[in-house]
Amino acid sequence: MSIRKNYAVFGLGRYGTAVATELVHSGAEVLAVDIRESVVNAAATELPVCKCADVTDREVIRQLGIANMDVVVIAMASNLEAGVLATMLCKEIGVKTVVVKCANEMHRKILGRVGADRVVFPESESGARLAKNLLSSGFVDIIDLSGDVSMIELEVRPEWQGKTLQELDLRRKLSINVVAIREGDAVRIDIDPTRPLTAQMQLIVIAHTAKLGKWK
Repeated sequence: MSIRKNYAVFGLGRYGTAVATELVHSGAEVLAVDIRESVVNAAATELPVCKCADVTDREVIRQLGIANMDVVVIAMASNLEAGVLATMLCKEIGVKTVVVKCANEMHRKILGRVGADRVVFPESESGARLAKNLLSSGFVDIIDLSGDVSMIELEVRPEWQGKTLQELDLRRKLSINVVAIREGDAVRIDIDPTRPLTAQMQLIVIAHTAKLGKWK
């Protein structure tokens, strides 16, 4: 896959470590941070750039260079206060995308109100899956169906808008099979191949995982 972003992961529990490790193994530049020195030392064997720091401190955030990060993943669901403060500080300094792990629905609402761009529940989205989604620009969601086949929810690219699936011939050109189209909350599986695509649509497709990086 094409890696063009810098990532930071706050909190190196099981979930945060899974996110950071998947990002690193995919070739991304990742800054991993945890306040516990023993955890940082253990993670350093897998994660090249690990820091022991308090990410609820404004000066620490500045010193870590978090303002230069494209995406920050905050994986500290057990400490809502720390998650809220870290989220606010990241948005304050201009981080474009802040993804926060939360423990329950109430926490999701609170984190959304203080600026989180995306809130995830670990029981419904694994750390590895979140990392794959973050790496795949233009992909709304990815679900592994098997070792080499994935179902992807894909945004309609600008160059596809106004064209029909029949015209685009995505199966032949990109080896992807469109199985449904989402418009808002509605998902249609009875696809009309002659209907022009719009920016408000999302395509649900099945493809070989190995080919995903070639779509860039």
